[in-house]
Amino acid sequence: MQTPRLRTTLNIGILAHVDAGKTSLTERLLFDTGAIDRLGSVDAGDTRTDTGAIERQRGITIRSAVAAFTVGDTQVNLIDTPGHSDFIAEVERALDVLDGAVLLISAVEGVQAQTRVLLKTLRRLGLPTLVFVNKIDRAGARVGPLLDDIRRRLTPHVVPLVDVRNAGTPRAAVTGRALDDAAAQTLAEVDDAVLSALVDGPPPTPDALRRALAARTGEGLLHPVLFGSAIGGQGVPQLLDAVREFLPATGKSDATAPPAGTVFAVRRGSVGERIAYLRLYDGEVRERQKVTFRRQDAEGGAERTAGRITGLRTVGTGGDVAGPGQIAEVRGIAGVRVGDRIGRFTEGRARFAPPTLESVARAVHPGQGAALRAALLELADQDPLIHARPAPAGTTALLLYGEVQKEVLGATLAEEFGIEAAFEPSTIRCVERPVGTGEAVEEMGHRSTTGLPATVGLRIEPAPHGSGRVFSYETELGALPRAFHQAVEDTVHATLASGDPHGWPVTDCHVTLIRSGFDSPVSVAGDFRTVTALVVRQALERAGSRVFEPAHAFEVEVPLDALAPVTARLASLGAEFGETTGGTASWLITGELTARRVPEMELALPGLTRGEGVWWSRVSGDRLVRGPGPLPHA
Repeated sequence: MQTPRLRTTLNIGILAHVDAGKTSLTERLLFDTGAIDRLGSVDAGDTRTDTGAIERQRGITIRSAVAAFTVGDTQVNLIDTPGHSDFIAEVERALDVLDGAVLLISAVEGVQAQTRVLLKTLRRLGLPTLVFVNKIDRAGARVGPLLDDIRRRLTPHVVPLVDVRNAGTPRAAVTGRALDDAAAQTLAEVDDAVLSALVDGPPPTPDALRRALAARTGEGLLHPVLFGSAIGGQGVPQLLDAVREFLPATGKSDATAPPAGTVFAVRRGSVGERIAYLRLYDGEVRERQKVTFRRQDAEGGAERTAGRITGLRTVGTGGDVAGPGQIAEVRGIAGVRVGDRIGRFTEGRARFAPPTLESVARAVHPGQGAALRAALLELADQDPLIHARPAPAGTTALLLYGEVQKEVLGATLAEEFGIEAAFEPSTIRCVERPVGTGEAVEEMGHRSTTGLPATVGLRIEPAPHGSGRVFSYETELGALPRAFHQAVEDTVHATLASGDPHGWPVTDCHVTLIRSGFDSPVSVAGDFRTVTALVVRQALERAGSRVFEPAHAFEVEVPLDALAPVTARLASLGAEFGETTGGTASWLITGELTARRVPEMELALPGLTRGEGVWWSRVSGDRLVRGPGPLPHA
């Protein structure tokens, strides 16, 4: 059956530092709009969006979840995203499919490090964003001082839409606030028409200010601020009004065009089948339709997964047809993965850096090594940024964002697969890049060092940063049987990715097959795999390579009298400094520091600043290792 669509669809996300109250706010929005008939509780473990057992036990969101409610004639698809920095990849996927966002801040804890990371990202993407200050009924809640902190530490371009009475008490209440002269002055900083009206007259009317606020919010230049309580419900009606008024619904799209959309989440159903969450931009998808999903692999190549949709449910309407702006739960595509796209292939808006930590997992109980590897590969298929790969002695290597992610993986393995896993201490993951051009050839026949009936010649040369590994041919494609060509190409990628021979995966290189030969019917694909691995190592050694380690762009805010000791410690850790600016109460220092030195600085900062220093950093790329660097896993 088909369900009539509402006139507009709005996809929004709730983003925040961990424990700011995202899941509680989701429950309150669903309850107040009639989508659910009772409020769930994080403490009780019965919320609608934290569906996994581990999420319920820990009280944190790990996977993005989708819930829907209606406000007037608008259907709002609400994506509840993780707040912990270890699950930043989940946030990245959500940002790619959003029309707008609600950034949540605790009125008690205030602006925190992850809050700054998120708003920087949202502003860089130009994503329309409302700010909702939660927990105004908690002891210690702040209003005026917190607004000052938001303007100083997040962005000056904010306009409060409500007033708060009795903050910090159970009697806290919220009332609407007119757009006053202060709001007009803020708007004038980002809106030329308002600025002209203030300077030349006549003054802008309240309606004109409201229209300007909606327009500049829609462009991501300015952020309305609301206050309230997800638990008590104060301020939530005003938030719903602001969502409908200031966050623009799905833009122009064509329901008659070929379908185009993005898979931003994958979960397992009750019988183990894959359920993909697909956000449509154009066209329609329906049950029993044949579709082809495409993805880019780590080397920039294209992969395809085709199949027939055996089941489809449109979020919010329950229909079996999904159109532009809507989100569909899709079943039946066995190989679908997060990040797959249907239709036109476009780059996503959000681009967080890849994981920088590496660990090795091993089964605690003998005989479960193969099962552990299979389980981790399945989990990595749902979350490609984990990058699980086989390691020596039956272990599995993983790429991770942080230690909490490792803990959650261990709990998931025990809960869903019955496998107890132990993880080695995490190490920084570096990459290797060739610095010159190297060639190597292994000839079959009397000159062969392997004795195998396979000739392989390869040239390895540098490629631009970020290009990955690119493979091409100078030989004629018909010179080798297809299976042998595939064996050569697959082995090139696998050998360079394995960290063999120098310990780190090799990237940003162009590998060219310059010579080939075989002996029919003696040669087999396995001969080419063995010979190719040898030739790759020889060519890379002749090209030469250098190791690069991940680096963080940092900002650190310190008291005026702590500038000297903080900069001295940063310099001793090898930081490269950017801009340093001073205010009336603090200094703001920016720069870049290698990822392995960041924990040392975070530990030292409280002692250097009497606990008043604030640190923020994010992975910003990599830099050449100078001196002794991180050691790879054995």
